[in-house]
Amino acid sequence: MTSRQQLSFPRQYARTQRYSLGVPRAFTVSPDGSRVVFLRSPSGTDRANRLWVLDLDDGMRERVAADPEALLGGAEEELSPEERARRERSREGAGGIVGYAVDGAVELAAFALSGRLFVAELRAGTARELRVPGPVIDPRPSPDGRLVAYVNGGALRVTDAGGGGDDRALAEPEGEHVTYGLAEFVAAEEMGRSRGFWWSPESDRLLVARADDAPVQRWWISDPAHPDREPVKVAYPAAGTADAEVSLCLLGLDGTRTEVEWDRARYPYLARVHWSSGGAPLLLVQARDQRTQLYLAVDPATGSTRTVHVDEDPDWLELLGGVPAWAPDGRLVRIADEGGARVLAVGDRTLTGPQLHLRAVLDVGENDVLVSASAGEEAAEPEIGEIHVYRVNELGVERVSDGPGVHAAVRSGAVTVLASARPGEPGTTVRVLREGKPVAEVVSYAERPGLSPRLTLTESGPRRIPCAVLLPRDHREGDGPLPVLLDPYGGPHGQRVVAAHNPHLTSQWFAEQGFAVVVADGRGAPGRSPGWEKAVKDRLTLTLDDQIEALHGLADRFPLDLGRVAMRGWSFGGYLAAMAVLRRPDVFHAAVAGAPMSDLRLYDTHYMERYLGLPEEAPEVYAANSLITDDGLSAPENPHRPLMIIHGLADDNVVAAHTLRLSSALLAAGRPHEVLPLTGVTHMTPQEQVAENLLLLQVDFLKRSLGLA
Repeated sequence: MTSRQQLSFPRQYARTQRYSLGVPRAFTVSPDGSRVVFLRSPSGTDRANRLWVLDLDDGMRERVAADPEALLGGAEEELSPEERARRERSREGAGGIVGYAVDGAVELAAFALSGRLFVAELRAGTARELRVPGPVIDPRPSPDGRLVAYVNGGALRVTDAGGGGDDRALAEPEGEHVTYGLAEFVAAEEMGRSRGFWWSPESDRLLVARADDAPVQRWWISDPAHPDREPVKVAYPAAGTADAEVSLCLLGLDGTRTEVEWDRARYPYLARVHWSSGGAPLLLVQARDQRTQLYLAVDPATGSTRTVHVDEDPDWLELLGGVPAWAPDGRLVRIADEGGARVLAVGDRTLTGPQLHLRAVLDVGENDVLVSASAGEEAAEPEIGEIHVYRVNELGVERVSDGPGVHAAVRSGAVTVLASARPGEPGTTVRVLREGKPVAEVVSYAERPGLSPRLTLTESGPRRIPCAVLLPRDHREGDGPLPVLLDPYGGPHGQRVVAAHNPHLTSQWFAEQGFAVVVADGRGAPGRSPGWEKAVKDRLTLTLDDQIEALHGLADRFPLDLGRVAMRGWSFGGYLAAMAVLRRPDVFHAAVAGAPMSDLRLYDTHYMERYLGLPEEAPEVYAANSLITDDGLSAPENPHRPLMIIHGLADDNVVAAHTLRLSSALLAAGRPHEVLPLTGVTHMTPQEQVAENLLLLQVDFLKRSLGLA
C-alpha cells in the first residue's frame, strides 16, 4: 500500500460514514409477499436516504417510492431538537428518510422529513405531504391505513391519511416536562425501545406512553467555543438518581382514555410493548435493579393487567430484540437464560439448548420462529464472530444463513430478506428468498473500500477469548515483531470480534501504519453465554484482565512486541484504554481514550446500576471500577504512561465532565497527558473532517509515544 492510499482511507472512511452510505437497510416485507420496502441512499457518499420498493411480482423491479430531494424541493433538511435527540440515541448519522412505518398491508408508508409529515403510496409509487402541525416525530399509520398517528410538541395526534384535514390531539402534555408517545432517555439509550405508542390491530385505539421527566436532575451542556450561546438543558438520570416517571394509557379515537395498571413503584421500567392480532397487548416491565421482570397482558377494556410470566436473575435480566411476542396459538414467545444458556422458549417449552446463544427473535410465523443466534458454549465448533439465522420449531432447528459471516433477516410469510456480511468480501449482500430459494438481490450502492483486512479470527488464553488479529499486508514471516495496538470495545453490548469484512477496516488501517492490531472480546462482551456476559457484575475491571490474557496468549503465535503495547478505544473502549495505562503500566505503554467514562456515578441509571447497583448502597464498588473518585485517581500505578483523551463537548451520553474530571485528577497527581476537546461534537463523530483527522492524530500520538519513526 502506498503512502497516498494510506492517507486516503481516513477521508474515504469518514465521507462514506464507515461505508454505510448506499447500503440498503430497514426492510419490510408485505404480508402477501409481493413487495419489499427499504431505505437506501443513491450513492456511497450521499447521506440522503430514499424510500424504495422492490416489486417481486413485477419482474423484480426496484423503484423509488419517495425521494427527499424532490419532496423538499431541493431545500436543506431542518431537524428539530427532539429529532436530533432521537437520532443521537439511535446513533443515526444519515439524512433524508431515516425511518418509516407502514400499515398492515404494507401499502402505505409514513415518515417525517425536515419536521414535516409525508406518506407514500407503495403500490402507486407516489408520495405527498400531509399538512399538520410540526415538527412531526415518529409518524405511524394505523393498520387499516386510514389514519396516521404522530407526536408534535409532546402531544400525540392523529390525522387523516387521505389528507382530509381531520387532525386532532388525543393527548396533550399537562406540563413542560410531560410527553406523550415518546421514549424517555434510558428507554431509547439503554433498553432498545425507541418508540412510545402502538396502534391496536383494529385501528380503533392506541397504547401510549406518558413520560414525566420532572423528577430527573437537570444538567447543562455548554458550548465553550461559543460563550454567547445559552447552554442546553438536558434531563440526565445519573446512577442513583431519579428516573422519568413512565405510565401507559389506552386512548380511543372516540376520545376515551383508560389508564393501564401495574405496580409502577416496583416495576418502573417499561421495556417492551407488543400489540398484535395474536393476543392482548403485552408488556415487559422491569424492577429498577433489573433482577426481576414481569410479562403482563393488558385488558384493553379496563386497563387491568395479569401476569403471564415472571423472570428472575441474581445478576440482571438482559433485554433482547423481538420479544416478548405471542405465537399464533396464543403461547408466550420469549428468550430466557436457563441452565447456563440463552434459549428460545415458547409457552412452557424450551426449543433450543446450549449449542446456540440466542440474540433476537426476528419473526414469529405460523409454524416456526425465526431467530438470530451465535454459537453457544456447547456448540460443535466455536464459529468465532459469526451470527446466523435459524428457523426453530418443536421439530428442531434449521439454519437459514450459509457460510461464515454475520447474518440478519426480515420475514413475512414465505418471503425472507437475508442480509449477509462476510469476512472475505466488503459490504453486505442482501438476498430475497421465497420458500427458502433466492429470487432477487437488493443492490448496494456503497463504495468499495481501498483496503482489505488481513484478518485472523482465533481464540486466546485459558478462557478461549475470541480475538481478531490484523497484520500489515506486507508483513512476512521472519520480519520480526511489531508494536501492538489493542483496539477493543471490550464491554457489554459491544461485540467487536465479528466474522465480517468492513468492521475491521479501521483496525487494518492502523495495522498498515506498522502495528499488529489485536481486537479481543473478553468477559462482558455479548455472544457466548449468559455466564460470560454476567461475569462482570460488580467487576467491570475484569474486562482489562481479559485484554491482557488475550494479548499474552497470542504472543507465541503472532509477531507481537510486548515491549511496545498501546490501546485505543471509544466509550467503554475509552474507559478500558485509560484504565490500561493507569492500572497496568507494566503491560501497556500508551493509550488513546475516546469519550471515556471516568466517574461511573456520572453515567445513566439503567446501564450502570445493571452492573454495579446503586452508588449509595455500594460506594466501594463504584470507586473500585471508576478511573477517579472524589479523592483523585482510583488505584493508579507507576510508571506513568502517555495518554491522549478525546471527547466531544456536546456529548449528552458520556458527558464531557468525565474527561474534564479525569484530566483534573491526572494534573493533581502530576501526570502529563493530552486532551483533545471536540467542539460541537456529540458521542458520535459523523463530521467528515473530524472523523478523518481523529484517525491521523491518533496514529501520530501512538507513534510518538511508542518511539516509532
